[in-house]
Amino acid sequence: MIHPTALVDPTAVLGGGTTVGPYALVGPGVVVGEDCRIAAHAILHPRSELGRAVTLDSFVVVGGAPQSRGACHGSGHVRIGDRSVLREGVTVNQPTLENGLTSIGADCLLMAGSHVGHDSVVGNAVTLANGVLLAGHVRVGDGTFVGGGAGVHQFVRIGQGAMVGGNASISYDVPPYGIAAERNRIFGLNLVGIRRQGMPKASVADLKRCYHAVYSGIGNLRERAEHARADAALGTTPAGRAFLEFFADSRRGFVQTRRGGLTAAP
Repeated sequence: MIHPTALVDPTAVLGGGTTVGPYALVGPGVVVGEDCRIAAHAILHPRSELGRAVTLDSFVVVGGAPQSRGACHGSGHVRIGDRSVLREGVTVNQPTLENGLTSIGADCLLMAGSHVGHDSVVGNAVTLANGVLLAGHVRVGDGTFVGGGAGVHQFVRIGQGAMVGGNASISYDVPPYGIAAERNRIFGLNLVGIRRQGMPKASVADLKRCYHAVYSGIGNLRERAEHARADAALGTTPAGRAFLEFFADSRRGFVQTRRGGLTAAP
């Protein structure tokens, strides 16, 4: 199942049923789960780990050196979860932190040319469309969709179930289930995605109330969320609580509406 032109280091571990295509490179100490497909010219650098049934298309590079001018300890790992698919030309960098981790969860789809920077953590069932660029230390929650060509600044958090529009420029945090687009703008809740995941009606209603409590009116978003958390009528479901609690901490501030009057500063 290993093409004669592939280079597989003797210390690499390949699970049963895995195929390695022409001119692929699997480096020292790499661990590959069962039933993976490593296509022609894909590269797996040392300290990389693939789960079960992962697909790496041609010219994917997993575990390349961090694109950072700062110190890199060289002791971290890259982990790709079960059944995730990385299409042509995807790059996933090693972490910079000592014993750090750059990770992609299970059941993710990273379309052609997308990039996951050092020390970033991508959740489960996430879709990164063509050409998405995640800088270092980015956090992306489960079930999120990021549209083609979007760029995400370092240390930004994107909450679970969110949607980021194509070609967006995101340097502020995006709350769970929000729709963000353009430059740091929020355009309501990702109701289509919410319905597709089968969220209960009570949770949807609570989430809507929480969104309006934070984003309708004027003032600091973190303070508005804090007041909403103190209201017994809000955040009565896990989805609503996750939305409000997201505002408790941020290094970047939060996306805003077009209206103005709201402040995103931490």
